[in-house]
Amino acid sequence: KIKDALGLTNQQVGYLITVFTLPGIFLNPFLGVLADRYGRKTIIVPSLFLFAIAGTACAFVKDFNTLLILRFFQGIGAASIGSLNVALIGDLWSGRQRATAMGTNASVLSIGTASYPAIGGALAMLGWNYPFYLSALALPVGFWVLFSLKNPLTRSNEKMLKYLKGVFTYLKNTNVVVLFVISILTFIILYGSYLTYLPLALDERFGALPYQIGLILSFGSVTTAITSPQLGRLSSRFTYKQLLIFANGLYVLSMLLIPLLGSLWLNLIPAAIFGVAQGLNIPGIQTLLAGSAPMEYRAAFMSVNGMVLRLGQ
Repeated sequence: KIKDALGLTNQQVGYLITVFTLPGIFLNPFLGVLADRYGRKTIIVPSLFLFAIAGTACAFVKDFNTLLILRFFQGIGAASIGSLNVALIGDLWSGRQRATAMGTNASVLSIGTASYPAIGGALAMLGWNYPFYLSALALPVGFWVLFSLKNPLTRSNEKMLKYLKGVFTYLKNTNVVVLFVISILTFIILYGSYLTYLPLALDERFGALPYQIGLILSFGSVTTAITSPQLGRLSSRFTYKQLLIFANGLYVLSMLLIPLLGSLWLNLIPAAIFGVAQGLNIPGIQTLLAGSAPMEYRAAFMSVNGMVLRLGQ
């Protein structure tokens, strides 16, 4: 809908995702350091407000270059939110409880991503700019975090150089590097093949309407929401390595199926398989990473992972 309304190419539409993710590549580690030094809420609250204001402003512009600029500022607001969200979970839980909490978090995110494409697709039928109004929901969330969120006081009092050396000590662990590589590959597939290319392919191959594309993408999020809360239970029966290998095998199967299918609604099958992979892979990586660094370094540590994710995006 944006492509048609503003007369854009497929590549230009892709820039709307790229400029949103760019700030996270550069800002995530810096914001993570600040969150370790001055507390999680000090960074999360203004980030939510900026996300809401810049995102909602996108609905009121008709110039593509201005839209890109606003998406860039919305990306600055979004840069730290996912990383510090996971850091907070790491602060509050440990062991199998942490795995269950990470899985529940992934499930909640999936409920959002399951409903958002369908809602966004329906709103796009009214006009290309209507989905951007949903960004305003971050404002009440920001006020709730400010006044109601109870979290452990996590402020590092180490001298900066000693603090940075401590963070780097945990980052250079071989297992951590491997997890970062998996994260990059995961988000290349998620944002490249699944969220950017698949909607265009469904439109060009089958003439799919926006709400139909939204429903297919949402179906993958539904299977993620069902799978991810089981991570704690599954981790008692299988190692995280086994679960990650299985999940990445499912990614391959899903991507191989998509070009072979000759019917629009058959694409629900690879979407479902993709969702199961997401439900095992992402919270599994987050659980392992959160347990790889102590609380006083965790925000910076998880923010480096956030940078890695956005590099994949």
